[in-house]
Amino acid sequence: MQLFVDNLTVIDFSYLCKERGIVGESWIVDVLLDGSLNEQSMVLDFAIVKKQIKAIIDEAVDHKLLLPMQAAELTLANSTHHDNHQTLDYLSQRANYYLQSPSCAFAKIDCLQITIATVTEHLNAIIMAELPSNVKGLTLTLRPENISSDYYHYTHGLKLHDGNCQRIAHGHRSKIQIFVDEQKDSQLEQQWCQRWQDIYIASEADRIAKEAIQLSTQAMNNLTPDHQYFSYTAPQGRFDIAVDSKVLDVVDCDSTVELLADFIARQLKKGLPGKAVKVIAYEGVAKGAIVSV
Repeated sequence: MQLFVDNLTVIDFSYLCKERGIVGESWIVDVLLDGSLNEQSMVLDFAIVKKQIKAIIDEAVDHKLLLPMQAAELTLANSTHHDNHQTLDYLSQRANYYLQSPSCAFAKIDCLQITIATVTEHLNAIIMAELPSNVKGLTLTLRPENISSDYYHYTHGLKLHDGNCQRIAHGHRSKIQIFVDEQKDSQLEQQWCQRWQDIYIASEADRIAKEAIQLSTQAMNNLTPDHQYFSYTAPQGRFDIAVDSKVLDVVDCDSTVELLADFIARQLKKGLPGKAVKVIAYEGVAKGAIVSV
């Protein structure tokens, strides 16, 4: 007997990639369970599937930075600055990134490369350990949204958020729609997607001096003039990141989807005086904000 739930949840996260650096991503999750009927004549109550399995997935990978623990270019260590924090040094082909975060902000995956297959295997093991004995099999399908237009991958953190969005390196794969005088402008959409492809978006208000950043000793020795520094303290702990300028966009606002939509609209309006501009910005899948100026 099989039980399925399509579109169980969406996981929004970032991951380390040797070629691309830190990459924001959003995957839709479908679940298929194999098993015998229980005393309620069910494989598993839909309410349990939707609540318990979703909660396990969220706790394991959602709004986290996924780490390929076998990768030679990754160094993870306990922080010398704060208890229950870790420092991360990542030397990708695109740029070098240095972080400090509470340990809960990282998901450690026993693999060489973060892929749908390796994350699926990681989640399967965690979820099966929590399911009742009548459930004999689990098939997770992780898939990106089917987007026919341009899209971008971005990573950020929200210091004012009480939940997991406060983590300084989580991200999304997002599409965008831009209208000028009520006409869709695909060229402008493409330009913004190119600008924010595999980008880290930081808020100017979170910028700090190099002397104030808290990183590993190795990171402090390897910083270059091209690195910029951002930090904040949120309910989960202290967050620090050093990002190379070539993979960074600094905005004059917080990086909520509402304010990012407003930021894009304001930038576009400068070059389009007298025109009506509308921006529909997405944060991952099927959610976002609309701003008209």
